[in-house]
Amino acid sequence: MHNNTDQTAAETVNGVQVRAVTVDEVEEWNRALNFGFLRPHAGVAPDLRRRQWALDRMVAGFDGDRQIATFRSFDVELTVPGGAVVQADAVTNVTVSATHRRRGLLSAMMRRDLAAAAERGCAVSILMAAEYNIYGRFGFGPATRGSGWDIDLSRTRGLREGLPGVPGGRIDFVTLAEQAELGAELYDRWRRTQPGAIARDEIWWERHTNRIQVPGDSFKAPFAAVHRDADGAVTGMAVYRVDNKWDGAYPDSTLTVDEFIALDLPTAVELWRLVLSVDWVRKVVVEGIAPDDPLPLLLQDPRAATPRKENSDAMWLRLLDVEAAFGARSYGAPGRVVLEVEDRLGYASGRFAIEVAEDGTGRCTRTEDDADLALDATELGALYLGAETAPRLAAAALLTELRPGAAAAADLLLRTPLRAWTPTEF
Repeated sequence: MHNNTDQTAAETVNGVQVRAVTVDEVEEWNRALNFGFLRPHAGVAPDLRRRQWALDRMVAGFDGDRQIATFRSFDVELTVPGGAVVQADAVTNVTVSATHRRRGLLSAMMRRDLAAAAERGCAVSILMAAEYNIYGRFGFGPATRGSGWDIDLSRTRGLREGLPGVPGGRIDFVTLAEQAELGAELYDRWRRTQPGAIARDEIWWERHTNRIQVPGDSFKAPFAAVHRDADGAVTGMAVYRVDNKWDGAYPDSTLTVDEFIALDLPTAVELWRLVLSVDWVRKVVVEGIAPDDPLPLLLQDPRAATPRKENSDAMWLRLLDVEAAFGARSYGAPGRVVLEVEDRLGYASGRFAIEVAEDGTGRCTRTEDDADLALDATELGALYLGAETAPRLAAAALLTELRPGAAAAADLLLRTPLRAWTPTEF
């Protein structure tokens, strides 16, 4: 089982001391972070990092006085299927110097953080995995997928005719300051409709509208277009930039959509009409969009949209409180399934019954009943938001069906109307 020891204490691992950094050590922590991310000559942003500093949440590995490993986490709301939110421990800024690999430093920092998160009452822990094979051993599984499209405007000629619009609505370009203010309010409404979305803090908006300038970031002031309905309420925003390029005397520009938020289909239609009709643009790149967004089907020729390499795993998740996490989300069909979960760190170990009522609400409790499915904590994390299905995991020998038909039955229970996705990297 997991260790509930004091997480504020220092720990020595193979001659390296792992402990939380003080505010005075934040600037050096930032340098170590840059070095670990292969940016040894990047400048530091001490003011930003001091604002991100929180007691015992910014950790380093110290070889003497030198920081050679970094780790940071913060608590954030995560939307789950059905629109409820759970408290998540978000892990980020994880590095270990190449000179100190294979010494157990990542394991020590991760164990420390997960124990503290569980004691705070976080239902899950989440992260963005730079490499696939690192975090499964800590019980994390890929829980959302990214998605993106390249759209050839010469092939599609815009949107289909007859799509719903917004009578009396209007679109206006806004300043960076307005983008931060209006965007924050809009995003906070939208994220509660999208499983997998996480909250954004003030620092996120300041950084993405250039109010905070971080060395190494390549900020180019974008176009930010806001859609308002007939009553003046903001219902959508598109943020994009244009690479002004010409092929001799002919325009050959690419428009890249950095952010696209719409509360409903009519708003999305109005914003996509704008994006797909900008002068001199021959190609539209949509870098981040929900994997089941209907965008290609809105085009006159859906074949003009080709998938980008972003169609891969994105946010990873591990369960810390199985009963609370599965009790918070909604389900696709009534029924009952019993899961036998193996978790080498102990947080999700045991046998759990998920029981779903006719209205899609469910509860999760420990049980001694015979299990229907056996799986590891990593696969449980992949199932939780609906990124994976039980039958597919069974087909890949990542889940064992203990009762014939149980994987298909579990798939009906866990099915979600929207695939999990988050547009917010952290």
